[in-house]
Amino acid sequence: MNKKLIRVWDLPTRLFHWLLLALVVGAFVTGLLGGNLIVWHGRLGIAITGLLAFRLVWGVAGSTYARFATFVPGPARISAYLRGQWQGVGHNPLGALSVLALLLVLLFQVVSGLLSNDDIAFTAPLYSLVSKDTSDWLTGLHRQNMWVIVALVVVHVAAILFYARVKKDNLVKPMITGVKEASEGAARPASGGGALAFMVAAAVAGCVAWASAGGLLAPPPPPPPAQEAPAW
Repeated sequence: MNKKLIRVWDLPTRLFHWLLLALVVGAFVTGLLGGNLIVWHGRLGIAITGLLAFRLVWGVAGSTYARFATFVPGPARISAYLRGQWQGVGHNPLGALSVLALLLVLLFQVVSGLLSNDDIAFTAPLYSLVSKDTSDWLTGLHRQNMWVIVALVVVHVAAILFYARVKKDNLVKPMITGVKEASEGAARPASGGGALAFMVAAAVAGCVAWASAGGLLAPPPPPPPAQEAPAW
């Protein structure tokens, strides 16, 4: 069957992928080390929140293979893939499910993190929106969910290695170059996701990051004025 190179992953999707990887690794390391780094852990969490907001918008307004409508599989597509009858480019059905699972657990992680506290000196930007008991509960889930993320990342990497070694299909290179080899019948170059869609997605991401940092909350009241010591 004839093969040809087609553009699959647009630049915003590729940048999202690698930025998310860097930020998640940074958040994982700073969260484990704790101490003074917990402040940077919070900042990285806010950045991840904005990045996820960008991806959600880009999943609607982005180019062909970045759109959820293109790669989210239904039962028929999953069944065809398991029978070895699926043909296409971009995420295969099982890969698409793993992407969705990772996005969902990351969304839970950032929401729970924005409402968390460490019982010492750190309170997350949106901590005041919930009670202390709720914050403590979410903080516990936030810590446990970290290992769910690690497990999903390990599965993701294992799948990439399996495709590279067994199926001789390099999944990393297209996420760097944006270009992938595909059969003539399955080849449909990505379209859509222009400059206007990118600006809208970037604006939403910026607004979400600002709100996640507490931008919508009223500023705390000023501290009471210091009282002078009586002149005895």
